[in-house]
Amino acid sequence: MIKLSNLNQGIPYLLFKQKYDDAVNAEQKNIEAISISSYENKANEVDSRYVNLKFIINDEFIFFSNYASPKASAFNSHNQISALLYWSNINTQIRIKAKIKKTSDEFNQKYFSDRSKEKNALAISSSQSNLIDSYFQVKENYNKILKNADLRKCPDFWGGYSFTPYYFEFWEGHESRLNKREVYKKSDDIWEHFILQP
Repeated sequence: MIKLSNLNQGIPYLLFKQKYDDAVNAEQKNIEAISISSYENKANEVDSRYVNLKFIINDEFIFFSNYASPKASAFNSHNQISALLYWSNINTQIRIKAKIKKTSDEFNQKYFSDRSKEKNALAISSSQSNLIDSYFQVKENYNKILKNADLRKCPDFWGGYSFTPYYFEFWEGHESRLNKREVYKKSDDIWEHFILQP
């Protein structure tokens, strides 16, 4: 689930909440799964991955990651991302374009201290996306940290990312293929509204 609090009252945020509530009521699985696409300047390539969207606070969408991961490198080199949610139970896709930044150390620590020790052991033990000799070593590293580390203290190399959208597209699929596409694009702090052809 995604925790929404003090939600921005702009039209696209209210529409997002309406779609989210519809998906919850339709018992959508993996409702928090969101694909994040980024561009890495040095590698000159685009990459995508799914993360778990944890919070929407006012106008900020927040997920957590390792700050030494490839996606972190991409965010550091180019702070514009695109994001994609698809809720199959209501046949709705939401496309987002946004600017991304790190959350504060205080926010990270509070969230980390509320998590389970198993999740925190994994965050501490994994050098995310780095090569390792075997999966056995992954488990060995995890079990060592689980038994011996301070699992309440958030490490410096782990924390949140917040992105603030400037573009939303709400796609609503229909069997007739007359799909509905609504766009909200922010311009000078005003949300412009467009309808796109299917």
